[in-house]
Amino acid sequence: MTTDAPAVPPADRTEWTSDELMTVNAARALAGARTCFVGIGLPSAAANLARHTAEPGLVLIYESGTLGSRPTRLPLSIGDGELADTADAVVSVPEIFNYWLQGGRIDVGFLGAAQVDRFANINTTLVDRGPDRPEGRLPGAGGAPEIAANCGRVLLVLRHSTRNFVRKLDFVTTVGHGAGPGDRERLGLLGAGPTAVITDLGILRPDPETSELVLTDLHPQVTVEQVRAATGWELRVAGEPAVTAPPTGAELAALRALRPAGRDA
Repeated sequence: MTTDAPAVPPADRTEWTSDELMTVNAARALAGARTCFVGIGLPSAAANLARHTAEPGLVLIYESGTLGSRPTRLPLSIGDGELADTADAVVSVPEIFNYWLQGGRIDVGFLGAAQVDRFANINTTLVDRGPDRPEGRLPGAGGAPEIAANCGRVLLVLRHSTRNFVRKLDFVTTVGHGAGPGDRERLGLLGAGPTAVITDLGILRPDPETSELVLTDLHPQVTVEQVRAATGWELRVAGEPAVTAPPTGAELAALRALRPAGRDA
């Protein structure tokens, strides 16, 4: 006679922050992935957490040329020596893009954004700061356009506000689903594009017919009205949104073990 293993209990609500909840859910989205092209910042935190929780065999790839990195702390940038020191191999940047990425050999691309529109197009280049003020310059494209074009699928993670979720991008850095169905095919983009946008309020996914982002999941104690108020367009909701599971004690412990090490580096 066998019995089911006891479920891992969730952590108490007072023990986790909205950022931690967002990162945990982003890590969970990598369950089943084999390879992940990792952006720095929130995507890197989620991907490294996934390697300790949801997907231990996940191979992390950074655009600086590191394959199979296993950092013991959150890397400070794509040039952090920890990535090279813990990698299975370090190759040239042209090889990363020409062979691994453009060759369709990477399952998931994980990106952040400064602005996202309703078709999951991304701006990381500049923002309009208003009349008589210079435009605000952002980090730029990096490898994001190639990642979004060629990975099997793309995940986005960012905080949810009307500043970030906008009706119209100030600049289109990276194409998600363009202007709707058929645009990726017309542009010759090989991958499926963004399949989920994970925020500190919930999860949005593209509608299969229109490609427009739809709210499918809410985080605990978040309401549909809160998400709509934080979105710069009239957000559609998929029926009765699911509620994401709270972080477990193990997930929080793994995440918090990575963060202090990164701060101390």
